[in-house]
Amino acid sequence: DGGGGKTTIAKAVYNDISYQFDGSSFLNNVRERSKDNALQLQQELLHGILKGKSPKVSNMDEGIQMIKRSLSSKRVLVVFDDVDDLMQIENLAEEHSWFGPRSRIIITTRHKHFLTQYGVKESYEVPKLHDAEAIKLFSWWAFKQNLPNEIYKNLSYRVVDYAKGLPLALKV
Repeated sequence: DGGGGKTTIAKAVYNDISYQFDGSSFLNNVRERSKDNALQLQQELLHGILKGKSPKVSNMDEGIQMIKRSLSSKRVLVVFDDVDDLMQIENLAEEHSWFGPRSRIIITTRHKHFLTQYGVKESYEVPKLHDAEAIKLFSWWAFKQNLPNEIYKNLSYRVVDYAKGLPLALKV
């Protein structure tokens, strides 16, 4: 589901461990951006992997060849955020075998069925918040405190029930 915290968790992991790699790239909102900016996504990926030294990519095929050469010789961390189609990843890194040894690829998606096709070995499903956690999060965003005031208690619990444990819905 959207709003479950997948991107937030991926970004936190990325920020925490990216310094350990030869190159890293966080490609956000791949689903939306791949529709008209697939070439720009390739450029961003190369920029991160090559630490800003990437030449300009003029077409998708050229980009794929450059990425393949760049990935295989480096230990990289790449996040493909919000992917909903295998082709979106394949336009950036056709096979997971392109990545060098000890590289890490993180893919956030609402549609985990295609992860197996790509060769994903481990997956993590973000759990929805329990009621106690959800009321705390909602209260923090709404009232800047851990629990709602007595006057807003019933309304707050109705909002939490309606949001069904999704952190983004609680925040909004």
